[in-house]
Amino acid sequence: MSFSSNVKRELSRQIEIPRHCQIAEIAGIINMCGKILDLSGNVSIKIQTENAAVARKSFTLLKKAFNINTEVLIRRNTQLKKNRSYILEVTDTDLAKKVLLATGIVTRQGEKLKKQLSIDPLLIQHTCCKRAYIRGAFLGGGSVSDPEKTYHLEFVNTTQTHSKQLQALINSFGMDAKTIPRKKNFIVYLKEGEQIVEILNIMEAHIALMDLENIRIIKEMRNNVNRMVNCETANLKKTVSAAVRQVEDITYIDQVLGLHNLPPQLEEVAQYRLQHQDASLKELGTYLNPPVGKSGVNHRLRKINEIAERLKEERGGLS
Repeated sequence: MSFSSNVKRELSRQIEIPRHCQIAEIAGIINMCGKILDLSGNVSIKIQTENAAVARKSFTLLKKAFNINTEVLIRRNTQLKKNRSYILEVTDTDLAKKVLLATGIVTRQGEKLKKQLSIDPLLIQHTCCKRAYIRGAFLGGGSVSDPEKTYHLEFVNTTQTHSKQLQALINSFGMDAKTIPRKKNFIVYLKEGEQIVEILNIMEAHIALMDLENIRIIKEMRNNVNRMVNCETANLKKTVSAAVRQVEDITYIDQVLGLHNLPPQLEEVAQYRLQHQDASLKELGTYLNPPVGKSGVNHRLRKINEIAERLKEERGGLS
């Protein structure tokens, strides 16, 4: 089961006790994956989802908040990979109107009902209801990527108005959600690991939050180890490359001038470099008598390099 499915399964098991939170959550679900059929006459609500847990949650919320029993229909489509969808319908006009008016999805205009494009402010006036609405919106049209691969959580909206309002609602918790158009939809998304942890906390998906935090810690440890290894590798390559040049300089001086003609301190370090070609400057310094620090060894090797370069110039650039 995917990480996204695990989050939805966890959220589907949470049922808020206050009725106003239950109404806010079912409003989020309906606005994301619901349809209102025939506003002028017999009104009905249709909720369609490919997630069984979301279907069960919708059923439970309708039962608890409105005392409505709905049947869950299962539709199969062998032409698609996701060949099963779950459909809940409130076909009784009076009950459907009751739900739509309570959730602020429609308002009365005389004898008629008018669909609202915006989220009813009364629906989300409490912080708990804001959390519930976001949770419902995620259940109805949200997804989150496998955090082992990337950090990305999104809500797929069918209208720009709702996407902007959902973005503002999420950002009221100090988040930095953004929106982009995608084909015919409008996407509200978060991409940073910390932001996704925070929204899981807002929706109260605490088990998924801990799983994500554990993955983040492991990934950070891996990244730190990789950085250390890369740094060590780079330093090793640098050390080896420098040692090769030093050996070349010493060999050239030995062939042209003879190491015995170098000052004693330079001859000593030259001899030990030839004997210990893989040694670091610090290690090389421990072989000298008396021992010399890294900077002292480096200074002597630079002098050797200068002598080698001078000899090459005197010989017309011959090496």
